[in-house]
Amino acid sequence: MSEKARIRRGTPARSSSGTARRRPPTVTQQRRPVTVQRGKVMGPVRKLVRMPVPMATVKLWAGRAAWIVAAGAVVALALFLRLPQMAGVAMGEGVGAMGLSVRNIQIDGIQHMDRLTVASILGDQQTVAMPLLDLQAIRKQLLTQPWVEDARVSRRLPDTLLVDIVERKPVAIWQFHQKLNLIDKDGRVLAPVDINAMPDLPLLVGPDANTREAALAQLMEVAPQLKPMIAGASWVGGRRWDLRFQSGETLALPEGDGEAKAALAKFQRMDQAARLLGQGFVHFDMRVPDRLYVRVSKDPGSSVTNLTSKLDGAATAVPATKTPAPATPADT
Repeated sequence: MSEKARIRRGTPARSSSGTARRRPPTVTQQRRPVTVQRGKVMGPVRKLVRMPVPMATVKLWAGRAAWIVAAGAVVALALFLRLPQMAGVAMGEGVGAMGLSVRNIQIDGIQHMDRLTVASILGDQQTVAMPLLDLQAIRKQLLTQPWVEDARVSRRLPDTLLVDIVERKPVAIWQFHQKLNLIDKDGRVLAPVDINAMPDLPLLVGPDANTREAALAQLMEVAPQLKPMIAGASWVGGRRWDLRFQSGETLALPEGDGEAKAALAKFQRMDQAARLLGQGFVHFDMRVPDRLYVRVSKDPGSSVTNLTSKLDGAATAVPATKTPAPATPADT
């Protein structure tokens, strides 16, 4: 090979005329086009297309889904328009027209409550058809009445409504702000009391005395023989009791449940030994520990027979005044 035929690598080839031959243009490799990622919705569609499900089946299920959606819309519209309730009311009224309607009301358990009050509650019902009566609503209305502690309402087909009432029991009369009211053991006000027709119940006087009735009952348990003689009690200063006996005397007890019980039990022992009640005394004061102060009536001509011997013979170590006692500090 001649030197002319040699082509030096890295140098352009020359023609026979000595000029350098141009290289043919290089073809650059084209880049692959960037694919735009489609939405996620296309994924399930592609899977559905790839699934071996006949098109007829797809159309069948699509039609059923449309029917289900339409049926749900109809049900929702019916509920919104309260069509089922209206249909139920119409059916209930129809059953009532056939004979299952309230014609008789039987009320049991009433002693103090007015029957017209119960009848007015039952008369407020919008229907007399037995199937449509809301027994729970009637019971709730009855429980709002002061006298009603519990109530049961039931049907007795074909035409009777049964109402069984458990009344609260009055245990005392509460006097406050020149008003008299019956109260139960919980201090609940039951009904006003006519002063000309006072029931034979203890009289509680003073603010919040009605809420202390249970405490007074526990206090009287320590003196069972004095309990039938009590005519009333006053809750004084929100701290202590003044007991009034049927024979006219008043007993002032100290503050505190324990102190009051001890004083009342001691007074019962003294009355058993010397019969202090019904002998012309007016006021007994046991607020001072280990002391009993006695006040005698100041009415003209009144006297206390053998006062000294009665007090001296009482089975107690508590000294007692034998003359009208000096004024003790007033309750505040």
